[in-house]
Amino acid sequence: MSEAPEYAKGLAGVIANESKLSQVRGEEGVLRYLGYNISDLVEHTTFEEVMHLLHRGKLPTQNELDAFTEKLRSYRELPEGVIEFLRNAPKEAGPMDIIRTGVSMLGLYDTDGDYQNRELNEQRSLAICAKIPLIVAFFHRLRQGQDLPQVRKDLPEAAHFLYLINGEEPGPEAAKTLDVAYIIHADHSMNASTFSARVTIATLSDIYSAITSAVGTLKGPLHGGANEGVIQMLHEIGSLDKVDAYVEDCLTNKKKIMGIGHRVYKVLDPRAPHLQKMAKKLTEELGESKWLAMSERIAEIMRERKGLNANVDFYSATVYYSLGIPTDLFTPIFAISRAAGWTAQVLEQLDDNRLYRPLTYYSGPTEDQPIVPIAERS
Repeated sequence: MSEAPEYAKGLAGVIANESKLSQVRGEEGVLRYLGYNISDLVEHTTFEEVMHLLHRGKLPTQNELDAFTEKLRSYRELPEGVIEFLRNAPKEAGPMDIIRTGVSMLGLYDTDGDYQNRELNEQRSLAICAKIPLIVAFFHRLRQGQDLPQVRKDLPEAAHFLYLINGEEPGPEAAKTLDVAYIIHADHSMNASTFSARVTIATLSDIYSAITSAVGTLKGPLHGGANEGVIQMLHEIGSLDKVDAYVEDCLTNKKKIMGIGHRVYKVLDPRAPHLQKMAKKLTEELGESKWLAMSERIAEIMRERKGLNANVDFYSATVYYSLGIPTDLFTPIFAISRAAGWTAQVLEQLDDNRLYRPLTYYSGPTEDQPIVPIAERS
């Protein structure tokens, strides 16, 4: 067998397309959406403004934002068939599985056809973004035996989701915290789930199939599931005085510490400080410093010992937990926010489409193999 040529395993470092939506500069720890620094967006905009930026290519004027928001909220309803699915789904089902199936089902109720029509796909994109939170919240309520709350059209996306899962309107700080989380998760260049969405839509499939692909990819613990792993890790450790021994054991036995390090960022993940700040604020308000103290000690040790920094998942876990959000809804919240980016990326892919068809290095037999009669095979 000939020696394998050099190739980028996992497509690491390979440029496969062109995009204006988000720029990740891993060596510098910079994230921008269409040229706007993530820190500036967190400080000066809302999630709805960021959605407009990704979908329309510009930050909106007040009139544009009002029209965009009204349109987005008009899609806050689910087909009765999807609601029946949520009612009948196994209560122990994973929420990400529910989203995957629910998004796929949405396509069954779209009778407009013409899946390459830009205007229709813009409408579908907003509808998908508006409906995923409903799928998550409705399933969560139903599995607890609770009635479905009345959908409201007067609340922003983050506040509306908290209202849906809790049955009461959140305070301004809680709503702002989740809004920030939505902003910083909205898009992130060619990550695994975005790649899945673009590969699927590049076949000229439909947007529902593309987003279903993305949801299935995000479900994996190496992508979206990391924040659930962080809070599970903190519970396993139990207390601050046990952190050092736990980390030492992980390092000795080469176990992965969830939420530490990043595939792209070689320095601090620029999204992490914003959630760290939110986590501190929530901790002070709730008087529960244990989880943040443990997290910061883990981060400190890993910086000193391995030169690795905490990533966005590391602090989002503490933020969501402090907001009283169930652990298995952490990744669905990621999906809710990232749907803004997925749909924008799908629209961009269709604007200048090219089917993805990478090569592979074949490492199997290179000569024709004789077929042994079935009775003689071992």
